[in-house]
Amino acid sequence: PMDGYHLANRELARLGRAQRKGAPDTFDARGYRALLQRLKTPVAGETVYAPLFNREIEEPIANAIPVHAETQLVISEGNYLLLTQAPWSDVAEVFDECWYVRVDPAERRERLVARHMHFGRSRADAEAWVASTDEPNARLIDGDRARADLVVEWRDGAAVGKA
Repeated sequence: PMDGYHLANRELARLGRAQRKGAPDTFDARGYRALLQRLKTPVAGETVYAPLFNREIEEPIANAIPVHAETQLVISEGNYLLLTQAPWSDVAEVFDECWYVRVDPAERRERLVARHMHFGRSRADAEAWVASTDEPNARLIDGDRARADLVVEWRDGAAVGKA
Protein backbone atom coordinates (compact mmCIF):
# COMPACT_ATOMS: atom_id res chain seq x y z
CA PRO A 1 0.00 0.00 0.00
CA MET A 2 1.18 3.49 -0.89
CA ASP A 3 -0.06 4.60 2.56
CA GLY A 4 2.98 2.93 4.10
CA TYR A 5 4.91 5.89 2.68
CA HIS A 6 3.02 8.52 4.71
CA LEU A 7 5.52 10.74 6.43
CA ALA A 8 5.46 10.16 10.19
CA ASN A 9 3.28 12.52 12.23
CA ARG A 10 6.37 13.98 13.87
CA GLU A 11 7.84 14.86 10.47
CA LEU A 12 4.53 16.26 9.21
CA ALA A 13 4.40 18.52 12.28
CA ARG A 14 7.99 19.65 11.71
CA LEU A 15 7.17 20.49 8.09
CA GLY A 16 3.91 22.24 9.00
CA ARG A 17 1.84 19.75 6.98
CA ALA A 18 0.00 17.82 9.71
CA GLN A 19 -3.33 19.48 8.90
CA ARG A 20 -2.96 18.31 5.29
CA LYS A 21 -1.97 14.71 6.02
CA GLY A 22 -2.90 12.65 2.98
CA ALA A 23 -1.99 15.34 0.42
CA PRO A 24 0.60 14.38 -2.22
CA ASP A 25 3.46 16.16 -0.47
CA THR A 26 2.86 14.28 2.80
CA PHE A 27 4.29 11.03 1.38
CA ASP A 28 7.75 9.81 0.44
CA ALA A 29 6.91 9.30 -3.24
CA ARG A 30 10.51 8.59 -4.27
CA GLY A 31 10.86 5.97 -1.54
CA TYR A 32 7.65 4.33 -2.74
CA ARG A 33 8.93 4.31 -6.33
CA ALA A 34 12.23 2.78 -5.18
CA LEU A 35 10.34 -0.02 -3.43
CA LEU A 36 8.29 -0.70 -6.56
CA GLN A 37 11.46 -0.84 -8.66
CA ARG A 38 13.02 -3.34 -6.23
CA LEU A 39 9.88 -5.48 -6.43
CA LYS A 40 9.91 -5.34 -10.22
CA THR A 41 13.53 -6.53 -10.40
CA PRO A 42 13.81 -9.14 -7.65
CA VAL A 43 17.07 -10.73 -6.59
CA ALA A 44 16.88 -14.51 -6.16
CA GLY A 45 16.44 -15.47 -2.53
CA GLU A 46 16.00 -11.89 -1.34
CA THR A 47 12.98 -10.77 0.66
CA VAL A 48 12.00 -7.13 0.23
CA TYR A 49 10.11 -5.57 3.11
CA ALA A 50 7.41 -3.00 2.46
CA PRO A 51 5.82 -0.66 5.00
CA LEU A 52 2.17 -0.58 5.95
CA PHE A 53 -0.02 2.13 7.43
CA ASN A 54 -1.66 1.43 10.77
CA ARG A 55 -4.90 3.42 11.12
CA GLU A 56 -5.16 2.71 14.87
CA ILE A 57 -2.02 4.76 15.51
CA GLU A 58 -2.19 6.83 12.27
CA GLU A 59 1.45 6.03 11.49
CA PRO A 60 3.40 4.02 8.94
CA ILE A 61 5.22 0.92 10.13
CA ALA A 62 8.42 0.09 8.27
CA ASN A 63 9.33 -3.41 7.11
CA ALA A 64 5.94 -4.91 7.96
CA ILE A 65 5.09 -6.70 4.70
CA PRO A 66 7.54 -9.33 3.40
CA VAL A 67 7.61 -9.81 -0.37
CA HIS A 68 9.61 -12.84 -1.44
CA ALA A 69 11.62 -12.91 -4.67
CA GLU A 70 9.42 -15.74 -5.96
CA THR A 71 6.32 -13.49 -5.87
CA GLN A 72 4.94 -13.34 -9.39
CA LEU A 73 2.29 -10.65 -9.01
CA VAL A 74 2.38 -7.50 -6.94
CA ILE A 75 -0.70 -5.32 -6.68
CA SER A 76 -0.23 -1.94 -5.09
CA GLU A 77 -2.83 0.68 -4.36
CA GLY A 78 -2.69 4.37 -3.73
CA ASN A 79 -4.31 7.65 -4.60
CA TYR A 80 -1.46 9.38 -6.39
CA LEU A 81 -0.12 6.71 -8.73
CA LEU A 82 -1.34 8.53 -11.84
CA LEU A 83 -0.47 12.13 -10.91
CA THR A 84 1.39 14.14 -13.51
CA GLN A 85 3.09 16.35 -10.92
CA ALA A 86 6.57 15.52 -9.66
CA PRO A 87 7.66 13.45 -7.84
CA TRP A 88 4.58 11.27 -8.45
CA SER A 89 4.82 11.61 -12.24
CA ASP A 90 7.51 8.90 -12.38
CA VAL A 91 5.58 6.29 -10.37
CA ALA A 92 3.14 5.02 -13.05
CA GLU A 93 5.97 3.97 -15.37
CA VAL A 94 7.09 1.30 -12.91
CA PHE A 95 3.74 -0.52 -13.18
CA ASP A 96 2.78 -2.82 -16.01
CA GLU A 97 -0.77 -1.49 -15.65
CA CYS A 98 -2.47 1.25 -13.64
CA TRP A 99 -6.20 1.19 -13.02
CA TYR A 100 -8.37 4.00 -11.74
CA VAL A 101 -11.38 3.08 -9.62
CA ARG A 102 -14.04 5.75 -9.96
CA VAL A 103 -16.44 6.12 -7.03
CA ASP A 104 -19.47 8.42 -7.03
CA PRO A 105 -18.34 11.58 -5.18
CA ALA A 106 -21.23 11.46 -2.69
CA GLU A 107 -20.52 7.81 -1.86
CA ARG A 108 -16.80 8.56 -1.59
CA ARG A 109 -17.44 11.43 0.84
CA GLU A 110 -19.77 9.34 3.02
CA ARG A 111 -17.31 6.43 3.11
CA LEU A 112 -14.49 8.80 4.09
CA VAL A 113 -16.57 10.40 6.85
CA ALA A 114 -17.48 6.95 8.15
CA ARG A 115 -13.83 5.86 8.15
CA HIS A 116 -12.73 8.96 10.06
CA MET A 117 -15.51 8.42 12.59
CA HIS A 118 -14.53 4.77 12.98
CA PHE A 119 -11.06 5.91 14.00
CA GLY A 120 -12.26 8.41 16.59
CA ARG A 121 -13.36 11.66 14.98
CA SER A 122 -16.77 13.15 15.65
CA ARG A 123 -19.10 13.48 12.65
CA ALA A 124 -18.47 17.23 12.54
CA ASP A 125 -14.68 16.79 12.66
CA ALA A 126 -14.81 14.00 10.08
CA GLU A 127 -16.93 16.08 7.69
CA ALA A 128 -14.61 19.08 8.15
CA TRP A 129 -11.54 16.93 7.43
CA VAL A 130 -13.14 15.44 4.32
CA ALA A 131 -14.14 18.89 3.04
CA SER A 132 -10.76 20.52 3.72
CA THR A 133 -8.36 17.68 2.92
CA ASP A 134 -9.84 14.56 1.34
CA GLU A 135 -12.06 16.31 -1.24
CA PRO A 136 -9.37 18.60 -2.67
CA ASN A 137 -7.11 15.52 -2.94
CA ALA A 138 -9.88 13.55 -4.68
CA ARG A 139 -10.39 16.31 -7.25
CA LEU A 140 -6.65 16.40 -7.92
CA ILE A 141 -6.55 12.63 -8.40
CA ASP A 142 -9.59 12.66 -10.68
CA GLY A 143 -7.88 15.21 -12.92
CA ASP A 144 -5.22 12.68 -13.98
CA ARG A 145 -7.41 9.59 -14.38
CA ALA A 146 -6.92 9.75 -18.17
CA ARG A 147 -3.45 8.25 -17.59
CA ALA A 148 -5.04 5.01 -16.36
CA ASP A 149 -4.95 1.88 -18.49
CA LEU A 150 -8.44 1.07 -17.25
CA VAL A 151 -11.15 3.03 -15.43
CA VAL A 152 -13.42 0.86 -13.29
CA GLU A 153 -16.76 2.16 -12.00
CA TRP A 154 -17.44 1.28 -8.34
CA ARG A 155 -20.95 1.52 -6.93
CA ASP A 156 -22.45 0.24 -3.72
CA GLY A 157 -19.30 -1.65 -2.80
CA ALA A 158 -18.81 -3.46 -6.11
CA ALA A 159 -17.22 -2.94 -9.51
CA VAL A 160 -19.99 -2.48 -12.07
CA GLY A 161 -18.04 -2.20 -15.29
CA LYS A 162 -15.44 -0.14 -16.99
CA ALA A 163 -15.77 3.36 -18.33
